[in-house]
Amino acid sequence: MGSATREAVAAAKAAIAARPSAATLAVGEELFSAGRAIGGSAQLLGALTDPSAGAKEKARLVDSVFSSLGDESRSLLTGLAQSRWSEASDFLFGVEELGLRVMASSAESGVDIPAELFAFGQLVGTNAELELAVGSKLGDPSAKAALIASLLGGRASDQTIAIVSHLVQQPLGRRIGALLASAADIVADQSGLAVATVTVASRLDDGQVDRLRAALAKTYGELRINQIIDPDIIGGVRVAVASDVIDDTVATRLKELKLQLVG
Repeated sequence: MGSATREAVAAAKAAIAARPSAATLAVGEELFSAGRAIGGSAQLLGALTDPSAGAKEKARLVDSVFSSLGDESRSLLTGLAQSRWSEASDFLFGVEELGLRVMASSAESGVDIPAELFAFGQLVGTNAELELAVGSKLGDPSAKAALIASLLGGRASDQTIAIVSHLVQQPLGRRIGALLASAADIVADQSGLAVATVTVASRLDDGQVDRLRAALAKTYGELRINQIIDPDIIGGVRVAVASDVIDDTVATRLKELKLQLVG
């Protein structure tokens, strides 16, 4: 991510904080819809990210193209368009992140979007047929959205359903597992948390989880622990927090030992 994009994303986060009235499910859905529309038009994407276009010109373009959206959604989109981006394609990720943060802010107390995203990721990861249905590049976007609605309806929050529906319709070159993990990280960050994905050979008990959380909190602050059970690692633990990975599994240590012996 280039410096211009980092600054644009930071400005978008500040815009959400400054507009609490924008933190609604409807605004999040409108931002997702706008992102898909922009992603489907190279001409529109180019115009919205044209560094030679002025702020007023960008505002008029957003108002013209997205006149059906509410004032809050158009205001947030305009702010994004008026920012500078390192790459035009970064704008699409920016719209997505803005939508995710709005969704996170709109959820009622007790709604755990990261946990719901993780649970769906676990389901997809253990069902090859489902992974193909929601992750295939050849699949019809509307059919994917309908499938998500049928799978998660009544089982997950409206925010999670909207998020997953958007992600499978506009994956932006990412696999479904990476999509869900990235979305969970952003949602958790908006809520002031980090997500640690912990891979172990057998499930940790509550005491072990608490000790691990306390150790990680010294570096990452308050965080959520998601466990993945993988007997193939034999023992030890692998911890991933955003782009940081701590791998102390037996399988990895054996692999490293073999490489040393060969060398």
